[in-house]
Amino acid sequence: MIKRYTLPEMGAIFEDKFKYSTWLKIELLAVEARVKAGDVPVDDFEIIKEKADFNVERILQIEAETKHDVIAFLTNVAEYIGPASRHIHYGMTSSDILDTALSFQMKTAGELLLKKILELQEILKRRALEHKRTLTIGRSHGIHAEPTSFGLKFALWYQDAKRNEKRLRAAIDTISVGQISGAVGTFEHLSPKVEEFVCEKMGLKPAKVSTQVVQRDRHAEFLTTLAVIGASLEKIAVELRHLQRTEVLEAEEYFSKGQKGSSAMPHKRNPIVSERVSGLARLLRGNAAAAMENVALWHERDISHSSVERVIVPDSCITLDYMLHLMTELLDNLLVYPENMLRNLRLTRGLIFSQTFLLKLVEKGATREEAYKLVQAPAMKVWADKNLTLKEELLKSEEVKKYLSSDEIEELFDESKMLKNIDYIFERCFSQD
Repeated sequence: MIKRYTLPEMGAIFEDKFKYSTWLKIELLAVEARVKAGDVPVDDFEIIKEKADFNVERILQIEAETKHDVIAFLTNVAEYIGPASRHIHYGMTSSDILDTALSFQMKTAGELLLKKILELQEILKRRALEHKRTLTIGRSHGIHAEPTSFGLKFALWYQDAKRNEKRLRAAIDTISVGQISGAVGTFEHLSPKVEEFVCEKMGLKPAKVSTQVVQRDRHAEFLTTLAVIGASLEKIAVELRHLQRTEVLEAEEYFSKGQKGSSAMPHKRNPIVSERVSGLARLLRGNAAAAMENVALWHERDISHSSVERVIVPDSCITLDYMLHLMTELLDNLLVYPENMLRNLRLTRGLIFSQTFLLKLVEKGATREEAYKLVQAPAMKVWADKNLTLKEELLKSEEVKKYLSSDEIEELFDESKMLKNIDYIFERCFSQD
């Protein structure tokens, strides 16, 4: 059953309380680093640690007047601390806390997404093994091709999820950088040791070179990675949407008691979760494109990126978190109909064995061109006449019987042999586990 999505962890990362708490932590760590260097009296630092606090409503009130969020935050913190607050934000610029905090938020969000990807992998692996030998028709161009294993679809998606895990780990590493380097990144008024200390305590690495900002190719990589993961989820969703079509109905989203599919038609059971995932993937791609636009800034910095990121970063993280929840629940509870798969597989009355016969004729001495013609001619007759089967047409062909006996023709129509290498593929897919 699909559970209602809640957002206690991911949502909190992008709320004002978490953001300002992170800002305050960075500011206090910067002061602590200066205490260790002998630049700030220990007594003042004790006062700062004891009194440092903030009030979200008060910050917003001050910001309404100053039109500057960091100044509003610092003003409110100073109201709590008093004169010792003079040590707060010393030698720093706004982006030192803004960008370091944003990196920390994105790193934290990425780690939550990583947990969801690992959960999805477990579901995919379980369903792959469950349907390892469930025979279904494979389709190319939407047209029946040859039989495959329904479990192989899950195994394929499992490998997608493994690659996405690798991508996300790399993107988290890329975004896990901070800076406390001053107005244009030259450490003019602050020792680089402060940056090293703050970043280490925050679980970040110092940016090797910064201007007034952490460079936005890092953010673009992160958000593009989320878009790629979303595209993988959309790939699954599109497949499931096709499989749930009435005339196909090989798999279906779980339909709970009391659920309604249509305001007009009581019989409807629609793939609404898959369609939702398909739609949300478009948002991720759009946000990734916006992140790419943010890479080029004027000189050492402008703020054209800032307004964009206030939307696209939380929205992309929350959207992908939701999509992963939806897809994990969907696949865990997916209804599978093997009997419909066999019905569909046999719709073309043996045409799925055309390559088997082509290759057998080649083995028997026919040229590939001759073998192709010998099989295609009766196959086209079967396509055109639903009363015919490929087996019957081949058994009637004197040209085919020059190479194959009637018994040999009969033996080649064996569906079970078409999955003879499935164990090898599954071993290759899951051996790393």
